[in-house]
Amino acid sequence: MTPDEPRTAAEVTDQVGGEVPVVIVGAGPVGVTAALLLARHGVRSVLLERHTAVYPLPRAVATDDEVRRILQAAGVEAAFASIARPAAGLRLLDARHRVIAEFPRTAEGSHGFPETSMFDQPELEGLLRDALARRAECELREGVEVLDVTQDGDGPAQVSYRAVEGDGEVRSLRAGAVLGCDGANSLVRRAMGARWEDLRFEEEWTAIDVRTTAPVRSWGGVDQVCDPHRPATFMRIGEDRYRWEFRLGRDEGLDGEHGRERLRCLVAPWVDLATAGDFEILRQARYTFRARIADHWRRGRLFVLGDAAHLTPPFVGQGLCAGLRDAHNLAWKLARVLDEGADDTLLDTYQLERKPHAKHVIRLAVATGWAMTGGQDAAAAARRALVGAACRIPGLTKAAGRDLSPALPSGPLIHRRTRMPGRRRELAGTHCPQPWIRYQGGRVRLDDMLGTSCVVLTATPLPPAVQAVAQGMGARVVHVEDTGDAAGVLAAWLRGGRADAALVRPDRVVLDTVPAGSGDFTHSRSWATLWCTTRRPGPSADRSGARDSASAAPIPLIPAP
Repeated sequence: MTPDEPRTAAEVTDQVGGEVPVVIVGAGPVGVTAALLLARHGVRSVLLERHTAVYPLPRAVATDDEVRRILQAAGVEAAFASIARPAAGLRLLDARHRVIAEFPRTAEGSHGFPETSMFDQPELEGLLRDALARRAECELREGVEVLDVTQDGDGPAQVSYRAVEGDGEVRSLRAGAVLGCDGANSLVRRAMGARWEDLRFEEEWTAIDVRTTAPVRSWGGVDQVCDPHRPATFMRIGEDRYRWEFRLGRDEGLDGEHGRERLRCLVAPWVDLATAGDFEILRQARYTFRARIADHWRRGRLFVLGDAAHLTPPFVGQGLCAGLRDAHNLAWKLARVLDEGADDTLLDTYQLERKPHAKHVIRLAVATGWAMTGGQDAAAAARRALVGAACRIPGLTKAAGRDLSPALPSGPLIHRRTRMPGRRRELAGTHCPQPWIRYQGGRVRLDDMLGTSCVVLTATPLPPAVQAVAQGMGARVVHVEDTGDAAGVLAAWLRGGRADAALVRPDRVVLDTVPAGSGDFTHSRSWATLWCTTRRPGPSADRSGARDSASAAPIPLIPAP
């Protein structure tokens, strides 16, 4: 084995006496995605998972274009495209199934993918596990129970675990960081001393996943029935896969002869069971939908992600999406601290950026749930009428879609200008678009060329001050073309934010901009100390792309139709 050849996590632990850079508790989609993103940065991890196989029944079924971009970064987007089905959007219906409001979703959003996609979670988890098996930086240990997680002072954390079946011998790992991706009853969250903040929503619903070839009435998107007596959700997941969700009373079961008749009445607006030759119920489960968020997401080198950090009612399809955003936000920061010697306070920005964003999405989901169950009095009827009228205002439904993932709040790594002239949009805290480009003789998406590096996107020659900052950060410099049409999307994006250039982080969020004609970044003095590192990344980091630093000639970016 050569010095630069990646070693398996098992080899690493054997050689350093049980210490690994990162231990991930829980190998669901959030935990595995975190491991894959860390591996791209050259950071090794061990995942500890109680179960020995992917949970076979469907749960999460929807994702958005930003999260598909995260799956692209994790290396599974091409495979995911083969199992995903674009959705047309969301409709709010009244009790008689008349459309109150419609929120359409486009076939290609700013991230380069359909704005809403439906999928089967076990299939996604299978793709993630396959990708994990191909990464030498990752080791999955299944069939183990985590017993305790501790950290003393500033030293490594310690994770104790044992096999679920076996001799009961307790083993331990020391880790530079522990990621709690272990769900709503997270042991890692308890070890951190974190508590739930209750956002005041709790309802019991029944989810029914079905496979049928019968004709099902569907417009290609999601139906949310705003009937306080019988609120419901319906969506088509795949070619012959459908999901219904109903709020049922405790005495309203769906088993037996009476239950079958109740089910027939519930699904009648969409399908006639009397003529449905096959109607296979894959899963029927009662859930308690809750809205909660942990009061803190980090203690030392312990972190919580996904359902361990927040619980979201499913009404806007953002539960799993929020967890994957957590992983994307944290992975590159952790890599800079563990592998490149960045200041530890960089990790504080994980909670500062993600918690307000997650809370916003939870409140949006709660508001949608409230709209579905908010009463039949005159005021409720007036509110529904007002929603319908408002959604006929041009551009409002598109803006509401953007509200699913608003800009990150101002903080150490996000500096937003206090005032933008006219109707210009502030770029800091938002994602840069991802168009198709010409690169090395082929047509690729922007991120495939950029790899894991930070980048300066510029429409003008860089001033000396900006060149110096880019070179000091090891940032690629990419010149974008203003073609004056749809192909020049990046140049138009910079122009819309009144910026000559934008500094984009590895998670493709804009850190800072060079305002038009200013010649320098807006707030480089405040974030430069957090960005500084004491060493370069290791040789196993996946820094794909033509060049690694601004010391090389700037890369011209050629739009691809």
